[in-house]
Amino acid sequence: MATTPSTMALRREARRPARRIPAPDPEPAAEEGATSIGEAREAAKGCHRCPLWRNATQTVFGEGPESADVIFVGEQPGDQEDLAGKPFVGPAGRVFDSILDDAEIDRRKVYVTNAVKHFKFEPRGKRRIHSKPNAGEIQACRWWLDKELDLIKPNLVVALGATAAQSLLGKAVPIIRMRGDVVEREDGLRVFLTIHPSFILRIREPEDKEAERERFLKDMRKVKQLMAA
Repeated sequence: MATTPSTMALRREARRPARRIPAPDPEPAAEEGATSIGEAREAAKGCHRCPLWRNATQTVFGEGPESADVIFVGEQPGDQEDLAGKPFVGPAGRVFDSILDDAEIDRRKVYVTNAVKHFKFEPRGKRRIHSKPNAGEIQACRWWLDKELDLIKPNLVVALGATAAQSLLGKAVPIIRMRGDVVEREDGLRVFLTIHPSFILRIREPEDKEAERERFLKDMRKVKQLMAA
């Protein structure tokens, strides 16, 4: 699909240090005292809990109804999410939306967020290449994910990939081996483990890509059943 002029302009601006949206440091009371997702999102705009805020355009907080029964947790915002300020709107997000539709899960009724709220990247020419968050960055941002979980109180959380699983469970888990499993945390919250949709995009062979898409669709149909349980 052709890149629109507005998107190209945003990307050019994102490469300039001045593009970062400035925000004051939040008062600790504002973070601790947030009683709604809207208040938490506002407080997170000035988050300096780890160094990733310095190069990111803006905080990308979760999105969806506060009454959602299920929360989908990805790794971190990508290039397009960093520019738009919304989770899962880039290439992986489009794959995600398409498969949710096939599984008859209405994205408007679920909450979608990331384990890490700022885009971590390495500049490569004119591009910004995704860089995996480290354990310290995941731990620092877990405060915000815990806040989202506390405010929404979902019946189910879907960990999309290893970073999300590590943030939710407090330890590294073998996603490929445990894919499709439901792990119950000490607080009783059920966590469904699966891949991140970006994994599908990285597959080159068309037949293999389609097979992996079908596997992810099967996972989402399991999620649909668990949502009704």
